[in-house]
Amino acid sequence: MRLWSLHPRHLDRQGLTGCWRESLLAQAVLAGRTRGYRAHPQLERFRAHAEPIAAVGAYLAAIAQEATERGYRFDLTRIDLPPDAGVQPAPIPVTGGQLALEWRHLLAKLERRSPERWEQARQIHEPEVHPLFEVIPGPVESWEREPGPRES
Repeated sequence: MRLWSLHPRHLDRQGLTGCWRESLLAQAVLAGRTRGYRAHPQLERFRAHAEPIAAVGAYLAAIAQEATERGYRFDLTRIDLPPDAGVQPAPIPVTGGQLALEWRHLLAKLERRSPERWEQARQIHEPEVHPLFEVIPGPVESWEREPGPRES
């Protein structure tokens, strides 16, 4: 499971659709609808949030917005607590070190599977962060597990 801290606009088609699916799974875990992935470290930052379901809803909404801008149709009814439901979650802090690690990881993926997108992305020196997150100084997050060759 990879819940990117990067803005969804940086993701290629596979990354965007994969992030949508994995975020829906994260939502199901946080809502107690599934037993799998309950201990996944990427969920720690959502669990620590005062409104975890609203936070994952805001996360999903930004992914869906990017999908819409690309002409895809993601089913917004799958978001348990969308931002228009009246709950505006506070930003989640993410360290600069975490963002840098994710950017390197994404660039490696793009180089393999989306060379044209990689050519554009490698020119970016400071990638945008997902709108739910707020960048703070610091190293890679404690919950991060170094990306392996199979991770999406």
